[in-house]
Amino acid sequence: MEAKSKKILIADDEPDILEILDYNLTAEGYTVIRAKDGDEALEKARKEQPDLIVLDVMMPRKTGMEVCQILRRQPEFTQTLIIILTALSDETSHVKGLEMGADDYVTKPISPKVFLSRVNALFRRTFRDDESVIKVGDILIDKDQYIVRYKDQEIILAKKEFELLALLASKPGRVYLRHEILSQVWGADVIVGDRTIDVHIRKIRQKLDVDCIKTVKGVGYKFEWGS
Repeated sequence: MEAKSKKILIADDEPDILEILDYNLTAEGYTVIRAKDGDEALEKARKEQPDLIVLDVMMPRKTGMEVCQILRRQPEFTQTLIIILTALSDETSHVKGLEMGADDYVTKPISPKVFLSRVNALFRRTFRDDESVIKVGDILIDKDQYIVRYKDQEIILAKKEFELLALLASKPGRVYLRHEILSQVWGADVIVGDRTIDVHIRKIRQKLDVDCIKTVKGVGYKFEWGS
């Protein structure tokens, strides 16, 4: 991954935050676009098609959560990386951000070094499995094109939902421990809440509307097709 080829949109109503993130990301080689409120974030996201969008929660016009939710409903942004940036550090806010489709959640005050490492980690995190297409039962998962089909109908999943489903479906019947899932999907250098996996599993189940992901209580999850 070359940073110079990646475009990042930062939306925050605090000029100091915009300045420090812009400076550090630009120094790393990223192209940075700025927005100062939710409406401008949506406008620039649609115009610029960034690879990563950083959204402050408490913005004027539309909050970061609202912008995230709106973008995730649009096909061209289902795989775009999104980081929620907020001073709210409680678990409820964290889970809400994930439910809206965010890939990561960073709390203020911001350490530029830590923030940059989180951004780099998000871009690095891809599957390295040789098999690009997984077919189990009526589900087809194309990892090259980030496409999921169930009975020939395309299912729109957010990036982390897709990667989690692909991991479980790559070895049907194998129980993946929670720490394995966190490491392979989110990465060992990213700190997320205990409920992160549960939130994403619930969203996958809702979108697929088929009982193929089984909970192994106290252990983890597995993909199972048929009886």
